[in-house]
Amino acid sequence: MATYKVDDQDIQFTIFDYLNIGDLCQLDVFKEHNADMYKMVLSEGLKFTLNELDPLYVSGDREECHIKDGKVITPKGFKEAYNKLAENGFMGIDMPTTYGGMGLPVLLNTAMYEYFTGSNTALLLYAGLTRGSSHLIETFGTKELADLFCGRMYSGQWAGTMCLTEPHAGTAVGDLKTTAKKNDDGTYNITGNKIFISSGDHDLTENIVHLVLARVDGDAPGTKGISLFVVPKYWVNADGSLGEANDVNCVNVEHKMGIKGSATCSLNFGENGKCRGFLLGDQSKGMRYMFQMMNEARLLCGMQGLAIAATAYENAVAYAKERTQGGETAIINFPDVRRNLATCRSLVEGMRALLYKAGWHIDQAAHNPDPEQKEYHQNRADLLTPVCKAYCSDMGFRVTEIALQIFGGYGYCSEYPMEQYVRDVKIASIYEGTNGVQALDLLGRKLALKQGQLFREYYEEISNFVAANENNDDIKEDVALLKKAVDTVGQVAMKFAEWGMGGEKNLPLLGATPFLEMVGHTSLSFLLLEQCLVAKDKKDESFYMNKLKTTRFFNRQILSNVQKCAKGILSEDRSAMEIDF
Repeated sequence: MATYKVDDQDIQFTIFDYLNIGDLCQLDVFKEHNADMYKMVLSEGLKFTLNELDPLYVSGDREECHIKDGKVITPKGFKEAYNKLAENGFMGIDMPTTYGGMGLPVLLNTAMYEYFTGSNTALLLYAGLTRGSSHLIETFGTKELADLFCGRMYSGQWAGTMCLTEPHAGTAVGDLKTTAKKNDDGTYNITGNKIFISSGDHDLTENIVHLVLARVDGDAPGTKGISLFVVPKYWVNADGSLGEANDVNCVNVEHKMGIKGSATCSLNFGENGKCRGFLLGDQSKGMRYMFQMMNEARLLCGMQGLAIAATAYENAVAYAKERTQGGETAIINFPDVRRNLATCRSLVEGMRALLYKAGWHIDQAAHNPDPEQKEYHQNRADLLTPVCKAYCSDMGFRVTEIALQIFGGYGYCSEYPMEQYVRDVKIASIYEGTNGVQALDLLGRKLALKQGQLFREYYEEISNFVAANENNDDIKEDVALLKKAVDTVGQVAMKFAEWGMGGEKNLPLLGATPFLEMVGHTSLSFLLLEQCLVAKDKKDESFYMNKLKTTRFFNRQILSNVQKCAKGILSEDRSAMEIDF
């Protein structure tokens, strides 16, 4: 059953016209590239998506992962598709070429992952975790460790995971009980239990490389004393050959609401006292290292929200054009259906602009030769990461819910992919730090970081855009709405600072989630308006007018939620803390 649909025109516009990816070729690292090359890669990625990933989407969900004879079995076809993904070089699209990455921009990888994730989320989790864990080893490990693991992971020969969560230590990672004891040969004996480990065990590759957080005997309590270890399922000899099983045992595969083709496992390390691992980087710096992979994963969570929402929306449009009601009238002509579709469209196009621009900032932060520019772009990427993760996963779920509604009763049945989209997207707001945690990160860390520089720079950028376009006849009414929104965001941010200086704790915490929503809505309004200006210059009147109408809908129907959230925050309502539950 073919299910994947995508607005490739908007993807191409966002990359090549709005963000002008060709300009990245002026940076030394991309100087051998050009825009035509990037278009070819995108074309191959979409072709692979439609031919290899999409056909397994529904069947992977219905078969799901299971344990047979003590081994975790993935759905039929997953192994072959995973191997083809690696053979095409898609495992490390934006990774350095040192160990087999393609060395392409993060922005291009962002678009490729919209294709891949939207067509088969469960399968792409195996690849995404392998990419992230290998990159972590490449960044912080010794050359010997990187030589041993990274090439085999990017090639698809071995897979990778991240192992943080324990039965009693979820968000509070510092409460972990997994321990590491140093051996005479420099390796460490690892003992402990990890749960909810995505791709924790499977039959896709000959080995699985776990990145495990553990505390070395005697190190400090809390997160400050945590180290990171490379723990392969099968021991890896110095020449890269596989040795004996490494006492890493899968004791359970979760039966989940969605992403059923992804093996979510409970793992025991060292239950027989024979699990060994390599220390990655310096002792007691494990959490700092792991945040690289966690931030990458958080952006991928946002992408999961966008990618599934995008195909859900495209499926809903196609259905609304075909489905008749009351004679020969297609339901796409009904005002309420059109309102629902406009909601989906404006959120999808706005989220795409937000996530792709975050990727562009990451490229600039990594490769721009100007130190001030590097800092500026890194600041923006840091500020937007929790917004990308939480806002896009929340709004992605909302879009899939609306898209299902357009199908009516058929949407609730497995005959169509809509109910699977709803189930698959929901996890994105939960894992890699729940969205409540992302809101606290935005409010408690990012707003205060560098004496408020990150937020101040973003506020000033949007305010400067408003000042430059408030008399633009095409968009001035929308610019006025954006001005009201960004001013309100600034007002609430100042109120948080006032509360903080006054020692008030509960009101900022109660307002964190609605504040992140405010920043998300305001960001989408800003980016959609930027896109309108670019679209007009391209002289494609039809595309421009549709972009303008979509933006107007967003600003009049969704951006008003900024004022609603602000009203609730500024009311200083403490009733949630006072209710007797």
